[in-house]
Amino acid sequence: MKQIILKRVLPVVAGAALGFAYYYYIGCVSGSCPITSNPYISTVYGGLLGGLLSFPSKRKKKEKVNENN
Repeated sequence: MKQIILKRVLPVVAGAALGFAYYYYIGCVSGSCPITSNPYISTVYGGLLGGLLSFPSKRKKKEKVNENN
């Protein structure tokens, strides 16, 4: 249970930190960029992207059993 929580929460926290870092170091000063001009929006956006990346995209294929045994 603890591993599942870490696999889901850690990417969200890392994404939020990267989103804030993007705002801080690269962000848009003029305010014309809706995502990077606001630290809250860029942090939430980064967290959402981290959350999306934490879920697997495809189910694992089950190994086919050799029927010739």
